[in-house]
Amino acid sequence: MIETAFAKINLALHVRRRREDGYHELETVFAFVDAGDRLSVSPAERDSLRVLGEFAGTLDNPFDNIVMQALTALPRAQGWAVTLEKNLPVAAGLGGGSADAGALFRLVERSQGLPADWQARAARLGADVPACVLSRACIGRGTGTELTEVPNDLAGMACLLVNPRVPLSTGPVFKAWDGIDRGPLTDGNLREIMLAGRNDLEAPALSLCPVIGEVLAALKATNPVLARMSGSGATCFALYDDPVQRDAAQAAMPADWWTLAGALR
Repeated sequence: MIETAFAKINLALHVRRRREDGYHELETVFAFVDAGDRLSVSPAERDSLRVLGEFAGTLDNPFDNIVMQALTALPRAQGWAVTLEKNLPVAAGLGGGSADAGALFRLVERSQGLPADWQARAARLGADVPACVLSRACIGRGTGTELTEVPNDLAGMACLLVNPRVPLSTGPVFKAWDGIDRGPLTDGNLREIMLAGRNDLEAPALSLCPVIGEVLAALKATNPVLARMSGSGATCFALYDDPVQRDAAQAAMPADWWTLAGALR
């Protein structure tokens, strides 16, 4: 079986407060691009993982990969040999590892169904994993695990992802957040919520990785509907009503930056 681990973007990410347990209370709009990593599985005596692709070498220990953790978290009748084609950059704000785990959950669902408590199992692997299992537009609250699906008026919209090939870990970005609550998401359709929203991690990420400002400036110069940083960075996205405009924007990006052109699911 084969499954795509769809790239996750945060159309908006509002950080409301730092909790006593060290986590942060969030309101975020998850969306997914119709491309990403690729998982293939086949029956085996025992679980195994092989990692290929452009970003395979950035995983320090593939056998401690979240995919192996997801395999362990889900009961199955037999072992699986998993091949992960790592097409998304690591530590990039695209939920790459969470997307991989989400794809593994969907493969288990396809083969035998998921246990009733799958969402709790997914959340134990990471705050983005439940949303990545769904891989559909939704609102995330709490640490991002409390999901509400919303009517998606952005499905099919042309999307360009750009990463300057600089990894940026989530922890330091959250630590650099100034602690100011700038208010909740608004109501409305997905486009209205997105346009009225913001990414509260953009400023702290810029302080740690200034090249993000160059990426945003390059994207904004292509006149998108919206250009914004995703998650904790350093990947930024731009949305276009016309895929021809997206493709022209991709061609205008510096050759040494990573780019991915797709559409919102």
